[in-house]
Amino acid sequence: MPFLFQGPVIVVLIIAGLLWAGIRVLTEYERGVVFRFGRFSGIKEAGLRFIIPVVDRMVRISLREIVMDVPVQEVITRDNVSVKVNAVLYFRVLHPEKAVISVENYLYGTSQLAQTTLRSVCGQAELDELLAERESINRRLQEIIDLQTEPWGVKVRAVEVKQIDLPQDMQRAMAKQAEAEREKRSKVIHAEGEAMAAQRLAEASRILSTESSALQLRYLQTLAEISTENTNTIVFPLPIDILSGFIQGAAAGSAKKGGGTGSAT
Repeated sequence: MPFLFQGPVIVVLIIAGLLWAGIRVLTEYERGVVFRFGRFSGIKEAGLRFIIPVVDRMVRISLREIVMDVPVQEVITRDNVSVKVNAVLYFRVLHPEKAVISVENYLYGTSQLAQTTLRSVCGQAELDELLAERESINRRLQEIIDLQTEPWGVKVRAVEVKQIDLPQDMQRAMAKQAEAEREKRSKVIHAEGEAMAAQRLAEASRILSTESSALQLRYLQTLAEISTENTNTIVFPLPIDILSGFIQGAAAGSAKKGGGTGSAT
């Protein structure tokens, strides 16, 4: 009797073991690519799923966005400057079946493709373009990598050039160039200021020449600026009109003396 009960128990245990072996739990950000006898069978969505043990094989693929650091690449620009460039790649899997069937390792393939594309695109640009038009370089990188990873079911959302390392000699040359540019701008600004000041002074002189009262007010303002609180200088304004009489009298007297001397001779 014990032997008769062992048979069904073993069968139940085997069936339970097979059922347990076929249970799979997929999280919300995962999808399961199922192969039945080596052929693609379908995609399992998130949740509690069951596959046939031994017959089916399931590969998990994450649909979350992946942030990949592209290693530093030695690049020679179009104007023959050696620089080191690294970048950051943002991508995600849109078609899990393609990511498994079309490429052996989509992560490794995308990384290698990003490195080669970074060297190629940066090598086609000049140094000034690489430094000043970084957004254009990023957009070009994203378009090229996304086009080549599309058969793998991978969508590249963005590529950002993170850092550009220049040689020390080039850094010093660029610093001298920037210094010379700033000095040129300062001289131009100073010359423009001198020209504007000369123009304003010419306009002020024309106004003062036509208005005698304005010249007198300017004279009094200058005296007020000189006579500050902490000075020993005493400024006494003397009208020119008072001195004009003495000047004219002295001139007349010298004229008479000159005339008398001539007559005596």
